[in-house]
Amino acid sequence: MIRLLIRSTIAVVVLTLVLGLAYPLLFTGFAQLVVPGRADGSLIERDGVVVGSRLAAQAFTRPEYFHPRPTATDPEYNAAGTTFANLGPTNPDLATAVEERVQAILELEGPHNPGLGVGDIPVDAVTTSGSGIDPHISPANARLQTPRVASERDLSVERVEELIDDHTDGRWLGIFGEPGVNVLQLNVALDEETR
Repeated sequence: MIRLLIRSTIAVVVLTLVLGLAYPLLFTGFAQLVVPGRADGSLIERDGVVVGSRLAAQAFTRPEYFHPRPTATDPEYNAAGTTFANLGPTNPDLATAVEERVQAILELEGPHNPGLGVGDIPVDAVTTSGSGIDPHISPANARLQTPRVASERDLSVERVEELIDDHTDGRWLGIFGEPGVNVLQLNVALDEETR
């Protein structure tokens, strides 16, 4: 019995040291050598100050900025507590939330997009993502917001569209996923443009 207890204790200590300390340190060190930016969280700096990560959305509500897709986290855009809404297509709470978001978009974007209707609003503009903090919006969502942002920043629509194209990530390996526009990177580029 004592021998079994000693062996078990040794196994726990050895496995804790190997899997809980050595293994994470080895891969953290490897990542720091191979992809240091990614290993540190893909942080974005502006004027030497970290303004966010290219991997997590954050709230932008001012009209001169592109807005991210809605979040399901509480508090909003909480990277420490990602979650999803988990509302099915027949859930009345989902229908209510989408309707409220549609009305908000029509009020915000309508003056800049004459004739804007419900059918013109991209799905990602009114629904949350699986993580609740997806940093990307669809190119269609970005194009919907372009006239407002261009007007607020006194830029041409064409110049804002160029910035959108510059900050659009394509499909992975050319076939997987959908193109997406990184909202934080685009907004930082806009700030640089209008400095």
